[in-house]
Amino acid sequence: MRELKHLFERNLAWAASVKESEPDFFSRLSKQQAPEYLWIGCSDSRVPANQIVDLPPGEVFVHRNVANLVVDDDLNCLSVIQFAVEVLKVKHIIVCGHYGCGGIKAAMEDRQYGLIDSWLRHIKDISRSNFDKLKGLRSDKKFDLLCELNVIEQVGNVCNTKIVQTAWKNAAELSVHGWIYNIENGILRDLNTCITSSEQAKKVYKDE
Repeated sequence: MRELKHLFERNLAWAASVKESEPDFFSRLSKQQAPEYLWIGCSDSRVPANQIVDLPPGEVFVHRNVANLVVDDDLNCLSVIQFAVEVLKVKHIIVCGHYGCGGIKAAMEDRQYGLIDSWLRHIKDISRSNFDKLKGLRSDKKFDLLCELNVIEQVGNVCNTKIVQTAWKNAAELSVHGWIYNIENGILRDLNTCITSSEQAKKVYKDE
């Protein structure tokens, strides 16, 4: 049981199935990585990037963390963005949140969880700065809206990184998108937050 043999067995079956349907798949995949998309999503096991957009391995460069946050002291996330933008030359950065996010829910609750509390404070800050939009809402509506507001905030954080600002300054073709995923029906929704330049980012996030 400790060796998780059943997962290795599933891997062998999967690899055999892929080879049978597409014999040169793995040889082609091993040659290079040239994705056009960087996906910054939630660690939630129900939100797999490639499957949601129906793209094969090699098409999406992925970074995931609790509640799909982009914060300025997270060297892991920033390193991923830098590699994607400067080395892979991705054309699109997608920040994708999802309804029913456990990280958002935990941030809304008046309790302490331990180590993750320092991470959740970023969501609490978003809640406080959007108090007027959230007040008076039924709890489920408030939960959904905070999931959306969090995505919009993270799009702004991506745009404000030196990495993305430098790319735009150098005339790179780069767009930053904000999407949200509904686990209950499998549908993505565009939050109409697509930023393509420093000037546009300043206009959209002028009050932040």
